[in-house]
Amino acid sequence: MKFGLKHLFGLAIAGFIATGASAELTDKDFREIKPAQSTEPGNKVEVIEFFWYGCPHCFDLEPTLKKWLANKPADVVFKRVPAIFRQSWVAGAQTYYTLETMGELDRLHSKVFDAIHVERQSFNDISTISGWMGKNGIDSKKFEDTAKSFAVSGKVQRAQQMSAAYQLTGVPALVVDGKYIALGSTFDGMLSSLDQLIERARAERASARK
Repeated sequence: MKFGLKHLFGLAIAGFIATGASAELTDKDFREIKPAQSTEPGNKVEVIEFFWYGCPHCFDLEPTLKKWLANKPADVVFKRVPAIFRQSWVAGAQTYYTLETMGELDRLHSKVFDAIHVERQSFNDISTISGWMGKNGIDSKKFEDTAKSFAVSGKVQRAQQMSAAYQLTGVPALVVDGKYIALGSTFDGMLSSLDQLIERARAERASARK
C-alpha cells in the first residue's frame, strides 16, 4: 500500500498528538524514584500526596488540589500520607491517622490546616491537639487514646518509612505509581506535571499487560 506525503504528514501529526503530553515532560517537571516503590494491587494508577499539617505550602496547595480531586480520572486512586522528616512531625501524622481511624477525616482534615495556619493554633503534642478536637465535636479522651493506640502507631511508623523510601526532599510531594514525583514552579504547573505523569503511568501499565 502506498501513502502520499500528505497522508504520511497526517499520521505524524496524529502520533505527536497521541504522545505529546509525555514527550513534553522534562527534568524540571518530575523526578524519578529509584528504586520504584510498590503500589497496591489492581489496575488503577496510584497518586500519593505526602504532606505535613504544619507546612504552609501544603496548606496553600489544598484549594488547587481539591479542584483537581473533583475531576480526578476514574482510573486513579488518590491517597494521602503524612510525611515525617523529624520528630516534631510525628504529632501531625498521629492526628491524621487518628481522624482516619475515627471516621472524622473528611470533616476535619481541612479544619486542622485552618486551625494551624489561620487560627495559629499549636498542634505540637497530642494533649494540646485533643483539646482542640474536643471543641470540634470529638471526645478528647477517645482521640488521645486512639492516637496512642497500636493501630495508629503502626501507621505512623509506616509513614516514616515511606518518607525515607520515596526519597522525599520536601512537601507537598505528589507521587505517581511509586515511580515519579511531580514538580513545578507553581501549583498549577505541578498538577499539570501530575496529569502528564498519570498519562505516562497509564501507558506503562497498558504496555505491561500486553
